[in-house]
Amino acid sequence: MDKEKEKAIKGYINFDEYIRHGEPNKRERAELWNLAIGLQAVDGLKTSNYLHETARRHIEGELTIDEARQLIKQYYLTKTPHNANDDDAEEADKVSGNIVKVLNSPTFSFSVNGYISVHRRIFEGVFKHAGELRPYDITKQEWGLRGDTVNYLNWEDLRNALDYDLRQEAAFDHTKLSMEEFVRHISQFVADIWQIHAFREGNTRTTAVFTVQYLRSLGFNVENTSFAEHSWYFRNALVRANYSNYQKRILRDTSFLEMFFRNLLMGENNELKNRYMLINPPIEWQAPQKENLNDTNRTSTEQVTEQVAEQVAEQVRILVMVIGREHYTLKQLMDRMGLKHRPNFLENYIEPAIREKYVRLLYPDKPRHPRQKYMLTVKGTILYNEMASTEY
Repeated sequence: MDKEKEKAIKGYINFDEYIRHGEPNKRERAELWNLAIGLQAVDGLKTSNYLHETARRHIEGELTIDEARQLIKQYYLTKTPHNANDDDAEEADKVSGNIVKVLNSPTFSFSVNGYISVHRRIFEGVFKHAGELRPYDITKQEWGLRGDTVNYLNWEDLRNALDYDLRQEAAFDHTKLSMEEFVRHISQFVADIWQIHAFREGNTRTTAVFTVQYLRSLGFNVENTSFAEHSWYFRNALVRANYSNYQKRILRDTSFLEMFFRNLLMGENNELKNRYMLINPPIEWQAPQKENLNDTNRTSTEQVTEQVAEQVAEQVRILVMVIGREHYTLKQLMDRMGLKHRPNFLENYIEPAIREKYVRLLYPDKPRHPRQKYMLTVKGTILYNEMASTEY
């Protein structure tokens, strides 16, 4: 068995290898799968090993995208036994295949029906309400807003609002803008479309795919790695771009989204970190004014090691902020943080926080207690107080 296939079966594809050194067709297919799989992190979902192997076969040209999607569908129809995580993996796998299908198509309609069609096509076979506008109002607690919510549009006006924003954008003359002005403009447009939150689920993934299609239609060669590697940042940047609280002197802030698009469209290397977007963050979480983003004296291994360690520390801090002075079940914590994939949440948030003694079980001697909850330790409470002291 060759090394690439062995890696794929273990749940890993070396996308960078395909993208940097692969043949043009393989490189293009790898970029699409990298983007599609990366976007699942928006909802805390993780694709399966089977999906990675199927993606590899499509990248290598052994399967068409329709054959790959059919295999994924058949896999879940016949898979036995089922476990608690299959529903999440099934959603992630099917949506990934659908996104590749959509982005591989040359057709694109910049219209309300086109936007709705993107949702229908990428969630086909996943949501019964794929391609349907939501019939109720919504709120969502956001950790970056310290539990507050963006004011999403009321459900009765969804279609009219989409139509207005898309018509305004279609009539806009981009040719008079500098590249920096265009980045600011596209950031505001994408933020406005997302704030409508037209669907019950899948709004960020729909917005991301629609944005890629739109930028391509304007002649941009969109580098998909930014969406693949920073999908959760992209969502949190959309949240900050649409949140204001005048009583607390907080205004909408598109600067985080602009940094994302500057990286995407201008080839910059701005540091994209979720903790920088927390409302009134503690000093150590604030974005530095200037950083050397191109330190060529450090090895890639050193950089990756530092990034992983920092990511874990950031996730522990986020969990501490979410728990605060309350007690929460695992499901309540996942709901508050907008995450769905239980194993990822346990591995990346709960386990490090308990291991570093910031979080403890309410019933430590009975891990499977039916009323089990998570709370902060004394060490965790001290950290929470330090971060919360700068809140307002």
